[in-house]
Amino acid sequence: MNRAEDDWRTLLQIRLWVTLFIVGLVASGVTAFPLQWELGLLSRWIGADLAAPEGSLRWWIARVNDGITTTYRSYPFLGYGTDWLAFGHIVIAMFFVGPLRDPVRNAWVFRVGLAACAGVIPIALVCGAVRGIPLYWRLIDCSFGLIGAVPLWWCLRLVRTLEK
Repeated sequence: MNRAEDDWRTLLQIRLWVTLFIVGLVASGVTAFPLQWELGLLSRWIGADLAAPEGSLRWWIARVNDGITTTYRSYPFLGYGTDWLAFGHIVIAMFFVGPLRDPVRNAWVFRVGLAACAGVIPIALVCGAVRGIPLYWRLIDCSFGLIGAVPLWWCLRLVRTLEK
């Protein structure tokens, strides 16, 4: 294989990983729009119940569902915050169009993305503790930062091979 073929394959790998990352960001964003409906569905699916042992997953999902339902009934405008969260995910995903087109010139986006993924961990652990989020749920949130960092780190490595 010659250098041009190697570069083409490397570029293809980067584009596949970036596309996967963009799809993940957009999917995690748009799921914030129908939050009340999704929580109701999840609650029914797992049999969520406030009478379940406190701290259990069934109890936690029931508690969150109850909180969202009660809040939206009295203060539906608070759902606007999760609408903005969804929009934020979509906007962040748009920044990865640059690396999709020219990963070498836009390698900085991978670095910023990695920093953001690292920032998920202290935010989840500290703010989650302050807000009374169970540790297992905070660890699930942390996993999004870790999972998101993998394709970004890999793309950055691949970019370095293109730069040589």
